[in-house]
Amino acid sequence: MPFKTIRLELARNPQHPEGSNAYGYQFVAPLRPDGHIDADLWHKEKARCRVHRFWRGEPDKEGRLIHTKRKTWAFSYQEGDEDDEDFFKLDQHVFVVGEYVTIREPDGSAPTFRVVTVR
Repeated sequence: MPFKTIRLELARNPQHPEGSNAYGYQFVAPLRPDGHIDADLWHKEKARCRVHRFWRGEPDKEGRLIHTKRKTWAFSYQEGDEDDEDFFKLDQHVFVVGEYVTIREPDGSAPTFRVVTVR
């Protein structure tokens, strides 16, 4: 089954030297065997590609995985692109346990997350 549930948790940084499982995302996406998102399958089944954002001290958010006009992948929680959280150079990264991805938040910050599960 190419659809996987992927969990990302905050990677180590100056504020969290060990990283933190209190900040992150869990989402569903179709993955090719090499760990990249399968864009063709996503296009056919995009309604299945949901995200749950959990962030200590903030309400959880539910949204979807989108492919933006800027040709990048992002998480979006409402119509428009004001709240989109873009993946940074996702074409160069894969969703494999232990790998890292960076997500650009609407405020301009860009924390790095570690892939902790792919099921």
